[in-house]
Amino acid sequence: MKIYHLSINYISNLFKNSLFKNSSWGVLSQFSQTLFLSLFFVILARKYPTDIFAKYIIAWALYQLVTAVSTMGLSQWFIREFIGAENKDELTSKFLKMQAYFGIAFYVVNILLAFLIYDDHVTRMLIIVLGSNVVFDNLINAIKSLNIAMLEQKKIFIILTIETVLKFATACVLFIYPFSIITLSLLILAIRFLTLNLFLTLGTPGTLNIRSLIKFKVYYADIKKLVILNWAFIIIGGVSIINWRLANIIISKMLTSFDVANYEISFKVFSIAQTLPVVISTSVFPLLVKLYGKDDKTEFLTFYKKVHVYYLLFGLAAYTFIYSFSGRLIPLVFGAKYLSNAVYTQQMFLTILVFPTALLQANMLITINLEKLDMVFNTVALIVNFAICIIGLNFIKSLSVVNYSIFTSFVVFHIAQDIVLINKGITTFKSAVTFYLTTIIFVVSYITLSKIANAYALFLLTWIGVLFFVFFNPQKTIYQRYKLKKSFTD
Repeated sequence: MKIYHLSINYISNLFKNSLFKNSSWGVLSQFSQTLFLSLFFVILARKYPTDIFAKYIIAWALYQLVTAVSTMGLSQWFIREFIGAENKDELTSKFLKMQAYFGIAFYVVNILLAFLIYDDHVTRMLIIVLGSNVVFDNLINAIKSLNIAMLEQKKIFIILTIETVLKFATACVLFIYPFSIITLSLLILAIRFLTLNLFLTLGTPGTLNIRSLIKFKVYYADIKKLVILNWAFIIIGGVSIINWRLANIIISKMLTSFDVANYEISFKVFSIAQTLPVVISTSVFPLLVKLYGKDDKTEFLTFYKKVHVYYLLFGLAAYTFIYSFSGRLIPLVFGAKYLSNAVYTQQMFLTILVFPTALLQANMLITINLEKLDMVFNTVALIVNFAICIIGLNFIKSLSVVNYSIFTSFVVFHIAQDIVLINKGITTFKSAVTFYLTTIIFVVSYITLSKIANAYALFLLTWIGVLFFVFFNPQKTIYQRYKLKKSFTD
């Protein structure tokens, strides 16, 4: 009965929590988007030959690399500035107009890269077609940042869900009427244009419209000043995506088309797992900024510690799930030709052990105005990843090298963040060491037990035990230790 009452109280408090209420829409919608996009991806993997599918992946990866830089990393800057801005309409108009200019400029860069890096005609055409999404993406991301700053993520999730359903429906047509990968890319581009129009119509305040944005003047001096003052955000915003997408380009040059496809399948599964922490972080970051602005930092630190614990638990849960079931699920979903993919996905999922907390700690550094340090850490992580990839692949022609290089770069990134947060008194050396020891002992124990225990029973019993200890331990639970005050949940 005691456990029952604790459960009821916890659920009741959860629904009163502003973070949960704001993030729940995001989580539900993001999972629905991920579901439809994953099905879209599965259909492509099954319906197109591996070499054609690999060319599509390469074009998509290059487009995302360019997109990562084209926003100039100003989304988090805008959210932070919007919260305290007096003239919000002027700031928003300036931000949207600049993002449009950046999108056009970087689409030209995308075209140049297509001819510089690849000789294949189909690959070039795919890069040019898919790359035009850069212009649309910049405007969409700007409007998404506005909605996040206004705590109106619901608009984002509704529009993006519509988009993913349309993409899935387009892929389903392949079952009835097969068409070329170029035609598919053109249809995807048309859907993205429709999404932009929905964002402009539904996602912006009534005071903003196309006509007002066209009339709004943004001068070169304004752009130059903003970029110079916030250049750290450019690197922060780009490196996180480049760290992943650079691997596609390296693999396409140093390994085989089959390796390109295998990497993308593993990354797609990883993307599903990272959905929850990424979506929640869109609500966590504005709340961190708000709480940091108070004179009393108690709630700020309490909130950070609570989220850190939940992110740790999520990383462990995601890794153990993939370790136990990827060998069964991936061939079932993507087909028997990708039977060997499970081991690569397990390797990639080592990164999920540190990714959620690294994301939280990055948000914390930006909140306390240490974005330049975060930029340095991102750059170091990228260099570590690139160096291990290039050097390792020259000696061992295996996708494992790429997966382990990404994991190593994130560990380096995480440790660097820990050092700064310890020095700032936000966390302690003991807490940082406890995080790593807990993760290592938990993972090693789980892998060891998996060799002698049934996968389903081990996963189920492990997480029933963990959740019981975290939430229902009557002596001193983690939930009780980091419970938010009522003032915060209002």
